[in-house]
Amino acid sequence: MSKILVIEDEAAIRRVLVKILSEENDTYTVEEAEDGLSGIEKIKNEDYDLVLCDIKMPKMDGVEVLEATKKIKPEIPIVMISGHGDLDTAVNTMRLGAFDYISKPPDLNRLLNTVRNALDRKELVVENKILKKKVSKKYEMIGESEAISKIKDMIDKVAPTDARVLITGPNGTGKELVAHWLHEKSDRSKGPLIEVNCAAIPSELIESELFGHVKGAFTSANKDRAGKFEAANGGTIFLDEIGDMSLSAQAKVLRALQENKIQRVGSDKDIKVDVRVVAATNKDLKKEIESGKFREDLYHRLAVILIEVPALNNRRDDIPLLVDYFSEKIANEQGTAKKRFTEKALRQLQDYDWTGNIRELRNVVERLIILGGNEVSESDVQLFASK
Repeated sequence: MSKILVIEDEAAIRRVLVKILSEENDTYTVEEAEDGLSGIEKIKNEDYDLVLCDIKMPKMDGVEVLEATKKIKPEIPIVMISGHGDLDTAVNTMRLGAFDYISKPPDLNRLLNTVRNALDRKELVVENKILKKKVSKKYEMIGESEAISKIKDMIDKVAPTDARVLITGPNGTGKELVAHWLHEKSDRSKGPLIEVNCAAIPSELIESELFGHVKGAFTSANKDRAGKFEAANGGTIFLDEIGDMSLSAQAKVLRALQENKIQRVGSDKDIKVDVRVVAATNKDLKKEIESGKFREDLYHRLAVILIEVPALNNRRDDIPLLVDYFSEKIANEQGTAKKRFTEKALRQLQDYDWTGNIRELRNVVERLIILGGNEVSESDVQLFASK
């Protein structure tokens, strides 16, 4: 059932709209509001799939209703109802986020087509939200240990701000998951999250990768190219393994953080960027500073908030939860039934020395599922989990 709200101060027009919609489709539930204020109250307290709203009304006009609704429930499509003299205003409401407008008196076909299209759009928005939630499950942080609970609490506090975050911890602990959570829980979540693995890019190319280049800047620069900072504009850039970045690139990153400006390689033109920087490293940056490999001023710019991700050996209580999560994930990927791990098998895994952390645990779980029995036992762990 699609729930539609008609906000119209002229009773005759309101009755016509309700009658047309109710008689056209028995899956439409239509409610009424006689002015903007009562309409907004209904929108606050009820879930609607579509709002039809007059422009000229007492107490609160249609433009004000549109602006208020976009703040309260931005996913609801709003179709404006315009009198002959309101056409310019109706067109302007499209710029403010209205789905469409219809003129008085309403043309039957135009009204019904607009309503159908608006409801289809609402359904698509809902489907996209569900899909986004499914995609974000890829980056779930599994665990209830004290260490992980502290990290989740910190993310909840830090994510809504634009504070820069430096994530530290050994390889394979899930530093990238923290970065994804910070982005998804932030006001920048609708913008891009651009990931850069600083260790995987040759030092002579890192500046071009981050800041872009202009044609002719170097031998293979055949055309202008935007860098990762420009691609992340309005969103977040995640600089993974930042401890491996060259000193010259560090200097340019420092300038970008100080001035919110970058320059493409080979150009002296400033480009403004609006980017939140989240960085990660498995190195001790204070030792890197002492040895002259990392800039101290950049460290202090990056480390406004420090989040340390613990090694798996320091959060063994989470291993049963992680095993269960990976078992289900691997079963779904392979199209097989999920295997159960016995209590003794789980205890054995908790006693294991996880030098490779979460990444290693995931590989071991997959190996045990493939090679172990119908129920993964302690002896399976002893046979197949060893290094």
